[in-house]
Amino acid sequence: MSVLARPQERRSEVGPAELFFDLVYVFAIIQLSHLLLHHLSWHGAAQTVIVFAAVWWGWNYTAWAMNWLDPRRTAVHLITGVLMLASLGMAVAIPSAFGDKAWLFVACYLFAGVLRPVVMMVAFRGQQMATNYRMLLLWTLGAGIFWVAGAVVDPDLRLWLWLVAVLVDYAAPIANFKVPGVGAAPMHLWDTDAEHLAERNRLVFIIALGESILLMGGAVVDEGVLTGSLALSLFLGFAGLFVLWWNYFALAGHDVHGGDTSTAALRSAFAYAHAFMVLGAILFAVSVELRLSHEHLTPTVVIVTVAGPLVYLVGNLLYLGSRFGRFARSRFVAMAALVVIGIAGVLTADQFPPIVLSLAVLAVTGSLAALTAYGRRSA
Repeated sequence: MSVLARPQERRSEVGPAELFFDLVYVFAIIQLSHLLLHHLSWHGAAQTVIVFAAVWWGWNYTAWAMNWLDPRRTAVHLITGVLMLASLGMAVAIPSAFGDKAWLFVACYLFAGVLRPVVMMVAFRGQQMATNYRMLLLWTLGAGIFWVAGAVVDPDLRLWLWLVAVLVDYAAPIANFKVPGVGAAPMHLWDTDAEHLAERNRLVFIIALGESILLMGGAVVDEGVLTGSLALSLFLGFAGLFVLWWNYFALAGHDVHGGDTSTAALRSAFAYAHAFMVLGAILFAVSVELRLSHEHLTPTVVIVTVAGPLVYLVGNLLYLGSRFGRFARSRFVAMAALVVIGIAGVLTADQFPPIVLSLAVLAVTGSLAALTAYGRRSA
């Protein structure tokens, strides 16, 4: 066994180095929220999603690597610090990733993407884990061709090349990191600890929710005077945040001790499902800021407000399907209700204040949270 490997009795421990690493993602999520706020268009939304996909994948692969590394080791602390610095560079570049900081974004992303597997190959040389990470490295280099090419071309073409890069990165685990003529790394060869991954993903989801607090507080401070209507909007924004948190932790079967704990199931539940849930939380944060800063609804405000819980619920469904092989009907009903609210809101946006939309969405998400919590207690 590698000297850097986690002892079996500490497999589920989340070390201080991992918590410290997450600090940079507080800043990254703020940057992502501001990127969308400053580019409220379909083109801006596409840019935000692609940048988020890269940011999330960097965090995800680091969380999985730490699943096997001992967080108490000095060498692991140093490696984490270097990865954190690269992540900080990515976060700094986010606002201009499709502008003059494309190279900074790509360089930091690929540096971390290459460093992680190289470290794991050295730390676990001669073991199956080294072979696994060799295959992961090949896929990362393949995606890197499109990341680098995208940084060279015009920003409009960059969007499409980086989309291909994201698809390659995200397809790698689904394809079992298979490279014809070289080998593969099927999911059953990755020995994972479900509780460690669950705790890491819970923490990053809470970080995403924390962005709502920052944006809400900032919007109120910018107004200067806390009027009655602003106080009510703040209350409804906080209520929506609380309900999203409640939905997440009341999610039926979220306890990792039940359901499918195979690596393939954990990959879908955490690497992919949580990407949707974290993105949904970021969209929610943006929508709260928009509703606090607008006296009247606009189609854009309606779409962003409804998109947050919708994207989050897509992640819920993927989580339940991968871990328990079933889908909750209540989530389909809630999604349908949100779509109806969204369509009605877009058609009548100029006739109602944001509070009306907030109440309608809160009624749906609050009912779902209560139903989920009740169902879990009754199980």
